[in-house]
Amino acid sequence: MSHNSIEVISPGDGSVFCRREYAGEAQIRTALSRADSAFHDWKALDISRRAELCTALVDDFVSRKDEIGPEITRQMGRPIRYAAGEVAGFEERARHMIAIAAEALETVRPEPKDGFHRFIERVPLGTVFVVAPWNYPYLTSVNAIIPALMAGNTVVLKHSSQTPLCAEQIHRSAKAAGLPEGVFQFLHLNHDGTSQVAADPSVRMVCFTGSVDGGIAMEKAVAGQFKNIGLELGGKDPAYVRADADLGHA
Repeated sequence: MSHNSIEVISPGDGSVFCRREYAGEAQIRTALSRADSAFHDWKALDISRRAELCTALVDDFVSRKDEIGPEITRQMGRPIRYAAGEVAGFEERARHMIAIAAEALETVRPEPKDGFHRFIERVPLGTVFVVAPWNYPYLTSVNAIIPALMAGNTVVLKHSSQTPLCAEQIHRSAKAAGLPEGVFQFLHLNHDGTSQVAADPSVRMVCFTGSVDGGIAMEKAVAGQFKNIGLELGGKDPAYVRADADLGHA
């Protein structure tokens, strides 16, 4: 693999499954400009229309599950009998988040107070940068993509260098669904490019799932800008085995 490209080495047989070039400066600038331009019309769309378009995205994605499932296996090694579950999980989560968006985004009106008109209004931020990992490539990314789109934001997705085709598959469905140009985009990025996009003033929120070191890098990239950043970082799941447990089963 060169410093300017990705080679996805399939864990199953060690072969090169695909190659992709990292985005350069011009591609990054173009993507961010398109996202910023698309934001103004997208946020103005009625939420029911955004729901229709996001639902069409999910419909197209699920229709290609026989293609997407094996592709997950070739990229990151999940046994093929489980790969279809990733598509099903993407669908379940996406449809649920689309369904609850209108209620979740409603204006909050506290109890009346004489002399005041009080309310809390949920407004879109702008461009949301989603950085997703390889281990659950669709389940982790959908958690940020659909809420961001439904709230009226535009999205730029950077997927793991082990699973770059996942970004392309979601983008393919977004195009098939008729999402306006610039509303959902992806970039294949190295570490420097990822930090550059996160730090760009046009990006108003970063959603990162990955390692603690990666989270630290994201925090450094956005330091001093007061932009929103969500970090879901690596951890451990402790288990307590009681003395009366079946140790063989445990």
